[in-house]
Amino acid sequence: MFTFAGELEQGGWIRGIVPQATVEATLGEDKLAFDEAGRFFAAFDRDAAPAIKLVARFADGRRIESPLAIAPRDWEIEHVNVARTPGGPSAAFMKIRQPELDAIWNARLKETGARGWQQDFIWPVTGRISGRFGSQRIYRGEPGSYHSGIDITTGTSGTAYVAPADGVVVLAVDDFSLEGKLLIIDHGQGLNSAFLHSSRLYVEEGDRVTQGQHIGDIGSSGRATGPHLHWSLKWRNARLDPLLFTGPMR
Repeated sequence: MFTFAGELEQGGWIRGIVPQATVEATLGEDKLAFDEAGRFFAAFDRDAAPAIKLVARFADGRRIESPLAIAPRDWEIEHVNVARTPGGPSAAFMKIRQPELDAIWNARLKETGARGWQQDFIWPVTGRISGRFGSQRIYRGEPGSYHSGIDITTGTSGTAYVAPADGVVVLAVDDFSLEGKLLIIDHGQGLNSAFLHSSRLYVEEGDRVTQGQHIGDIGSSGRATGPHLHWSLKWRNARLDPLLFTGPMR
């Protein structure tokens, strides 16, 4: 059977080992990567359904299924009695924005062989949590986009932040329109961290980083109302809650 442990709830994750002699494994429709020892990482989107299956397939056609129950979350939802702003981004803005989105997408597809996914993650910086993962506004019944990461502020620019786990830098840019100075680190097996709005970056694309290494300073670059670190985690296309990786801030 599969063996695994982790946080089986929306925005959560598991680490485990596939059954011996497995040739292919999936979580729902996602094909899992596993190493020579059969170890794998998988995760559950903020809006994950309450039930999903781990499936292992063998060379002789047999399969093993392990059903998982994913606990729902009570997200921080704010109902506002105003209409959502109509329309979308302008053509002029999207001419700038689309290459940035493409660069972010391509960076997250890179496979570097990093093994940070095996580690217990640490907080990149300690401070006040000013924005929680999954929070969302509803405009007269119409949902806005939810907050895709966690915001941490220390009140000033220039505070150092560190790598929460080992990895490889797959994107490091100075001037994206929304993110400002943006850093994306691959932790392996499809798991990556993004750090937004920095005032300074200390690593470059291709650099290997270790857990606890100083990689940037908090700032307010890009579209930000004040200095803070926006830290988000993704596994494939699933957006994850950093709090479920680190536990409460101490």
